[in-house]
Amino acid sequence: MIRRALDILVAGLALALASPLLALAAIAIKATSRGPVIYRQRRVGRGGAEFDVLKLRTMVQGAENLGAGLWVDADDPRITRVGGLLRRTSLDELPNLWNVLRGEMSLIGPRPTVPEQVAVYTERQRGRLAIRPGITGWAQVNGRASLPWGQRIELDLHYIEHRSLALDLRILARTLPLLLHGGDLYRGETGGWDLPPLPGYDPPRSGSGTTENGAPRT
Repeated sequence: MIRRALDILVAGLALALASPLLALAAIAIKATSRGPVIYRQRRVGRGGAEFDVLKLRTMVQGAENLGAGLWVDADDPRITRVGGLLRRTSLDELPNLWNVLRGEMSLIGPRPTVPEQVAVYTERQRGRLAIRPGITGWAQVNGRASLPWGQRIELDLHYIEHRSLALDLRILARTLPLLLHGGDLYRGETGGWDLPPLPGYDPPRSGSGTTENGAPRT
């Protein structure tokens, strides 16, 4: 109850403070590319419940049907000029705060993943769905997308098993530097999906990168 109250308080305050920035980002997105300002992607939350995660659009409209599909390279041509800046600063994630207010996400927790990934989880890995997914989390501040997915899931499970106010404060303190220099946004040579193949997904290999969920952060 206290954690949920803090989520609502902080998310509401952050949205209010960030509203001018969101407005500027919306104007820039509309002025430089066709398509909606907000991108919605189906993700899986607590207990396996699906919801639409909200983000600022950073790629061309219909990017899922172009190029590498649901996989994104570090220099992906589908990323717009404005989108590149939004990604480097993680400003594209600001609409996640609406998901927090709606009760679909929390400020801190495992990042929400697409249903295709959850479908191949082991019973232990499904423990990742025990709490609300978060905007930032233990895996995000310990390597983010540069980690193999199996390792990232283990970090998320470690957080769930040891969740405390002190750990949450550590995560928040380590999140700020990531926002400032935008590190570990793509998998590089070490990260990416290393679990059973995903139905309908054909991940690129050498020299490519994915976003933190193996799917586009458009």
